[in-house]
Formats: sequence, structure tokens, C-alpha cells
Amino acid sequence: MSSSNSPQKYFGLEIPYLDFLQLEPVLCENDRAVTRLRLRNELLNSRGHIHGGALMSILDFTLSAAGRANDPLGIGMATIDMHTSCIEPATTDLTIEARCIRRGASIAFCEGEILDATGKLIAKASAAFKVLKVK
Repeated sequence: MSSSNSPQKYFGLEIPYLDFLQLEPVLCENDRAVTRLRLRNELLNSRGHIHGGALMSILDFTLSAAGRANDPLGIGMATIDMHTSCIEPATTDLTIEARCIRRGASIAFCEGEILDATGKLIAKASAAFKVLKVK
């Protein structure tokens, strides 16, 4: 894990917020992205579940990574719209899996899900992203 003064690389990007969440990048290729989040006290709500805002943040990043997986350093993504359904409380380490289902010249459509340590579906999301050319 990165130190507080050295931002972790997230498939080529430095994102301090993801360093704070301690999201672990796993895979970014072939229109797919996978990340992991370890359960820790700082992410919990008053009921002892991972906070819904944290779940939405990790979905947003992982879906956008899937959207740029064919050219991780050549394109960026800006969220236009995202729909998230929280299905079960998150109480274990999590795996986030996402795929880009359509990418045009200006918009990418992605979908993904969060699974707990036993493979149970915790949340799912779909999103549209503005494709940004990186110079």
C-alpha cells in the first residue's frame, strides 16, 4: 500500500481519494476492470456496514476504469450518469468487477457489481461516461 505522501497509481492515474479509501487496483484490460476493497473501520456507517457512499465511489471508479481499459493512459472518463442499486449490506472485504458494454467516440456505457468475500452480490451499477482525450 502506498504511503500518505506518495499517491498510489490507479491504472496509470494518481487519485488521492482512492488512496484514502485504500482501493486496490487488480485488473484493467479488454474492456474490464477489477478492484478490491478491504473492510476497515473508517469505511463503516453507524450499523457497522460499509457506507453506501464508499460503495458508490468504488463502483464509479471501477466502471470508469473499464471504460478506459482499451487505452488507460490515452483517454479519461467523466461521469455523466450513474445508477446504483444496493442489494445487501457490505460487511466483508469486497471485489468490484466492471465491464464496458459500449464505447463510442464521445460516450462509454459501463456496468458492474460489488461482490462480498463469499461471492454474494452486494450492489450493482450502470453508468454513462464522457470520453475525454488525454493529451
